[in-house]
Amino acid sequence: MQRRTASRLAAGGAALALAAAGGIIALAVPAQAATGTADGYAAQNGGTTGGAGGTTVRATTGTQIHEALCNRAADDTPIIIEVEGTINHGNTAKVSGDSCNTAAGVIELKQISNVTLIGVGSGATFDQVGIHLREASNIVVRNVTVQNVKKSGSPTSNGGDAISMESGVSNVWVDHVTLIASGGESAGYDGLFDMKADTKYVTLSYSILRNSGRGGLVGSSDSDLANGPITYHHNLYDNLDSRVPLLRGATAHIYNNHYRSINESGINARAGGKARVDSNYFEDSKDVLGTFYTDLPGYWQVSGNLFDNVTWSAPGEDNNPAGPNPVSTTTVNLPYSFTADAASCVPSVVAATAGAGKGLAVSNGQCTPTTPPTTPPTTPPTTPPTTPPTTPPTTPPTGTNLSLGAGTDGSSKASGTSYGNAIDGSTSTYWSPNGSTGRVSVKWDAATTVKSAVIKVASGGGTISSWRVVNNDTGAVLASGTGTPGTVSFASTSLKKLNFEILGASGTPRIAEFETYAG
Repeated sequence: MQRRTASRLAAGGAALALAAAGGIIALAVPAQAATGTADGYAAQNGGTTGGAGGTTVRATTGTQIHEALCNRAADDTPIIIEVEGTINHGNTAKVSGDSCNTAAGVIELKQISNVTLIGVGSGATFDQVGIHLREASNIVVRNVTVQNVKKSGSPTSNGGDAISMESGVSNVWVDHVTLIASGGESAGYDGLFDMKADTKYVTLSYSILRNSGRGGLVGSSDSDLANGPITYHHNLYDNLDSRVPLLRGATAHIYNNHYRSINESGINARAGGKARVDSNYFEDSKDVLGTFYTDLPGYWQVSGNLFDNVTWSAPGEDNNPAGPNPVSTTTVNLPYSFTADAASCVPSVVAATAGAGKGLAVSNGQCTPTTPPTTPPTTPPTTPPTTPPTTPPTTPPTGTNLSLGAGTDGSSKASGTSYGNAIDGSTSTYWSPNGSTGRVSVKWDAATTVKSAVIKVASGGGTISSWRVVNNDTGAVLASGTGTPGTVSFASTSLKKLNFEILGASGTPRIAEFETYAG
């Protein structure tokens, strides 16, 4: 077998850099239920549903992702964050709030639960910015690319890991993601998918891990043994040196993955780790299964795998390859059922389904890719508006404008504008978001009953294409629509904070007044 080692990693990284410079082209994700259905170990321990049932928010910057988390009523209020565009250091700032704990230069899902992060539209790329989960539960990450995250050099993010989980993380489903680097540790990169310090019940499915020295680990040291179980299925591991994955004391179910150009060592079960390895395809690789770099043994159960041009080292004091004729050394009983594709078709099935921008296509278990049905709209309200027309009535409400004398805040403000301009009773002043999307809110010290709102738009700004009105206390969508809002009516609601969210616009819109009424 011709080895493809560090020189090939460097060449692959150079090609990747050129591709990134030219922009990544991704297929649009069709309108569908963003949460999907988790399987494997992520479906155990109560299941993983992410932000299902919560409000849906669109974000085009890392800061907006943090704002969406911080604007929730509580740190466990369900939310689906749809991401489109490129997230980088320049647009990922720390945001503060009672329902979040974020940091600049990294997407921080910390001390939170019930969140879905999904790429939509033309795709979502996290460029040199990693995704970090800490003390988090019930998290779904789908259809995103995370590339070139570094732990040394400039800029750095997330300890050099594309996606990392640590310190009391449970029930995570990562699906249809592309995780790529441009070299190994000497080039400044670390792991693509790391779990440590009590991370449990995780599934990685239909994803690509490529061009890195390290695919991913479970357990940061031989004493960090309280992690897992994890399911890995229908993933492509391509041009990696090792750790695909490294299992320290953890149990993993590994099936229907395509391993190609694993240069030094592959699935590394050690320190009591157990790997159930079913119907995978190993190609052009070395030492794809065993215990490596330690005298602390691990164990494996093997069935239905195919080995195509795989070479094996001789056993040594710190290396125990499972091949050339792997046999089971343990039994791993699964708490769930699964249907595996035959190993012979794994390369073609994985090529058609794995990674971001594949329309969330999956295998039907019979070597045939399928695409999930669409269920519009892409951003469904959590509570259907009581006034269904997207063009609201033009007759304004009567009574006192409750916004006068209230407080206000928002997600961002363009230079020269303020949130207070939207509730000062004057149409000659206005608030604008710092871009084409944003939020402005009216808030009261005590619960206030509101039944309608009037949105007055100042001339000279961008045209609003989609919007919604949200009860900030609960996250419920009270009304939504397209075009200039005008008068918006909804069910009489008692609340302390009401949000007007601009989801899309041409240019930067100008909100002259955000009036609220009890009638």
